[in-house]
Amino acid sequence: MAVELKGPSAMFRSLRLLAIVVAAACLSACAGDIPYADLEARHGGEASQYMDLPGDLRVHYRDQGDPDAEITLVMVHGFAASLHAWEPWVERLEGDYRLVSLDLPGHGLTRAPAGYQSSPEGQVAVVDALASRLGLPSFVLAGNSMGGGVAWRYALAHPQKVRGLVLVNAAGWPEAAEGEGGDDSRPLVFKLLENPVGRSVLRNLDPRPLAGRGLRQAYGDEALVTPELVDRYVELARAPGHRAILADPRRRSGADPVTAETFAAISVPTLVMVGALDQVIPSERGAGFAQAIPGARLITYADGGHVPMEQLPDRTAQDLRVFLEALPGSPN
Repeated sequence: MAVELKGPSAMFRSLRLLAIVVAAACLSACAGDIPYADLEARHGGEASQYMDLPGDLRVHYRDQGDPDAEITLVMVHGFAASLHAWEPWVERLEGDYRLVSLDLPGHGLTRAPAGYQSSPEGQVAVVDALASRLGLPSFVLAGNSMGGGVAWRYALAHPQKVRGLVLVNAAGWPEAAEGEGGDDSRPLVFKLLENPVGRSVLRNLDPRPLAGRGLRQAYGDEALVTPELVDRYVELARAPGHRAILADPRRRSGADPVTAETFAAISVPTLVMVGALDQVIPSERGAGFAQAIPGARLITYADGGHVPMEQLPDRTAQDLRVFLEALPGSPN
C-alpha cells in the first residue's frame, strides 16, 4: 500500500488554507465603528448635553429634574452600559430632585481621544470634573456595577463633596479582583476580557452575538431585553474607540490595593442595594460592602438581578427616596 507523505509545501498550503478560513470567520464576526453623529441622532435626545473636559474628553451627560432641588443625585452606570440605565429613576424622581447622569469614557456617547487609557482613578476624575463644572458643592452619588466602584472610590477621595452614597450591585469588593463576576455563569464578555486573546478579539468583534445572552443574564427578565435595548447596547459599543478602551486590561487596575478594611474609611451615609439573583456580581459581595461601611443600610431584592433600578424601578426609587429624605439636613 502506498503512503503519501506531505512535504513542507503541502503542510504550508494546509496552514495557509486554515489561516484563510479563520480570517474569513473573523471578518464575518467583525463590525466597524458607527460615527458619533449617527449615534447621537439615535440615542441622544432632548435632555442630552455635552461638556469638554481635560484629556480631550467630550462627555455626554444629562442634567434633569428640579434644578433648584435641595438634593442633587449624580448617577454612574455600569460596564458597557450608559446613562440610559438611570432613566427609570429619573422618571420617578425628577419632580423632587436634581438628577445628573453621565457616560464614562468608552461608554455611551462620550468621546475619548485615540489611545485613551481608562482607570478607576481616571473615572473618579471625570465625575469630579463634571460635578465641579456644574457647580455642585456636594451631592448624593449613586453607582451601579462598575459605576458603584467609581462611586465608593469617589467617596474615599472626596468625602467632603459626597452627601450620601448609593451602591447598586457595586463592583470592587476584594474577592472580585480578577473579574466582575465570580463563576462560570458570568456573561461571556467578562471571561473574554480575562485573557489577551479574548481582549484582542473584542477590539473588533461585532458585539451583537454577545449582547443578547449577556443582557438576559444581567436583566434576568426576557421581557425587559427588547430589540430596542439590544440595539442600543450594540450600537453604542461600536462608537469609535469604545471597544479598545473596554478591552484594555489597565482600566481595572487601581493605584492602591483594596481590602475589606478599605471601606471602613467611608464616612458618609450609605445605602447598599443588591439584587439577590445577580448573575454578574454575586449578591454576597453587596452584603460585604454593607458590613464594611460604617452605618450602611442594606436592602436585598429577592427578585432583583444585576440592574434592579431598571428591573424594579418603583420599589428601588421609593427606597432611594426614603434614604434621601433621611439624610442630615434634608427637609422632613
